[in-house]
Amino acid sequence: MRTTPQLAFTAFVDSHERQVREALTAAFGIELGRDVAAEAFAHAWERWDRVSTMDNPAGYLYVVGRNRARKILKRTRRRTVTYPSVPIPSTPAFEPALATELANLSERERCVVVLLHGFEWSMSEVAETLEVSKSTVQSYAERALAKLRSGMGVRR
Repeated sequence: MRTTPQLAFTAFVDSHERQVREALTAAFGIELGRDVAAEAFAHAWERWDRVSTMDNPAGYLYVVGRNRARKILKRTRRRTVTYPSVPIPSTPAFEPALATELANLSERERCVVVLLHGFEWSMSEVAETLEVSKSTVQSYAERALAKLRSGMGVRR
């Protein structure tokens, strides 16, 4: 049976949507990350003949989504990434100050630390998606964790 472009694209979305969405939400927050992930996949469909032959199409879509998010942030003059706040009456599963401190990290630091420790991605998965080396991922993670600890007053 011959695979049509529609079936190939659907299979691609099924296997890579979560990866791209999680990477973009890690970098830009839930709302903006999901929006630009959807736009990145629309972009991929419009250029499917080219995207389908790429070595790392998920990494390419991360870059497409990242560029779109940066344009939106620049246009709206928003400087911070927002994460949902923890409702006061509930017992949080994480430190309530974490969302604020994550927003204070650089885009790359935030993305790396959320993917590694929030979504439990491997260093290899993060490196491949962000198109950087594993040692670069390690450096960003160490820097981000040090900033988070310092910002929340945690001593090692």
